[in-house]
Amino acid sequence: MDLRKLKKLIDLVEESGIAELEITEGEEKVKIVKGGSGGQEGTALSQPLPAASSPTARPMSSSAPVPASAPGSTPGEAPTSLEGHIVKSPMVGTFYRSGSPGAKPFVEVGDTVKEGQAICIIEAMKLMNEIEADKDGVIKAIMVENGQPVEYGESLMMIG
Repeated sequence: MDLRKLKKLIDLVEESGIAELEITEGEEKVKIVKGGSGGQEGTALSQPLPAASSPTARPMSSSAPVPASAPGSTPGEAPTSLEGHIVKSPMVGTFYRSGSPGAKPFVEVGDTVKEGQAICIIEAMKLMNEIEADKDGVIKAIMVENGQPVEYGESLMMIG
């Protein structure tokens, strides 16, 4: 199943009132689930059978994203009064702030970044993809928790 087909299926689920769609083509199996937790809504893809498919497919996560509990510019909380450039996820995957567990995060709120500097990693299908700052500036907010699943186009960080 190619990327265009997957995108059309995701759009179909988003536009319609259905909550779940599962399609099997030969040995390829794709399940798209429209999820909502704490006001966030998105889709997730599952491909349990091995097949050469889109790099945006990922295993279903049994736990929902954890909303931030403390006020302020903490990860997972969208800024309310800040203005700046939003760095968005270029793919579906799992967001990581550092290169390995226990390592120092690539960036913290208040850090100055240069265009092209690595600011996080998104794991997709066991591949670690470094996400780079697309402009110079200061990190004003980190909008995603470490280890949280992210969707294509989801806001990751704000650079001011």
